[in-house]
Amino acid sequence: MRESVEQITQKVEKEFPLIATVGEEVGKVLVGQKNMTEKLLIGFLSDGHILVEGVPGLAKTTAIKTLAQVMQADFSRIQFTPDLLPADLIGTQIYSPKDGTFNVKKGPLFAHIVLADEINRAPAKVQSALLESMQEKQVTIGDQTFNLPETFLVMATQNPVEQEGTYPLPEAQVDRFMLKVVVDYPNKDEEISIMKRMEGTPEFDLQKVLTPEKVLELRKLVSSIFVDDKLYDYVANLVFATRSPELFGLKDLKHLIEYGGSPRASINLIKAAKAQAFLQGRGYVTPQDIKTIGPDVLRHRILISYEAEAQDLNSTDIIQRVFDKIDVP
Repeated sequence: MRESVEQITQKVEKEFPLIATVGEEVGKVLVGQKNMTEKLLIGFLSDGHILVEGVPGLAKTTAIKTLAQVMQADFSRIQFTPDLLPADLIGTQIYSPKDGTFNVKKGPLFAHIVLADEINRAPAKVQSALLESMQEKQVTIGDQTFNLPETFLVMATQNPVEQEGTYPLPEAQVDRFMLKVVVDYPNKDEEISIMKRMEGTPEFDLQKVLTPEKVLELRKLVSSIFVDDKLYDYVANLVFATRSPELFGLKDLKHLIEYGGSPRASINLIKAAKAQAFLQGRGYVTPQDIKTIGPDVLRHRILISYEAEAQDLNSTDIIQRVFDKIDVP
């Protein structure tokens, strides 16, 4: 029997303080960057990988590492470099002369949370090695297939400024990230707080709030959050407007978009909107949830044209025009 919205909301209200506590614990270490913390939580709650773009020094590594500590989750950090090999990620087979057999040595991907630092510094062969693990949550070494943890999540970072020695991510891989989060500089007050907090060798007393098993429970709750049929229609209109803008009164965008959002964009927008509703303590999705999380779900799935670049437009600008045009139910 399907639960009512009231029953789901009661469950959400009961579990929400736990996630709020996670945010407080991360805030002991991280100053500002509330947006990045919220998007990481949305990724965990909706089982989606996250691509974070920002210049060095904005606490991207600190954020995910702190979250892993609070969640009591296994954490691996992989520094992507041009000489990295696929085996450095997934592992390899090692020959044992003693008994003439091959033993499997698992790589750093076998963790609950994996930080792929500067992912665009590795060649395509290594980047593609992540595809199976991200989509199927499994790794193949030789002729053996190994399952990754159910809470397996990849947070990849890339530097938007320095392009020398980098390899653009393949479209197929970019599309597998649920969210692309753009991280900006802290404001002046936050920067002063950072300087004071980091004087000497700071020690942070972090409480272990979550477990991977509890995360799986929360994911089931998030997936049950109610979405009205009108909101499914709204999401479909948003995504279709990126593919055929002229059908939605956006004829001027036709030559600015090379490719629109894939069906994965629609799926992830609904999943992420449910997690956004959960973070607001609600058991149902509102149009505002979709508008809040929409740019992070769509910005990396829309390929803009040279004409758009010539007009100094980016995918976020185009997405905003789509949201402004499509009627909210």
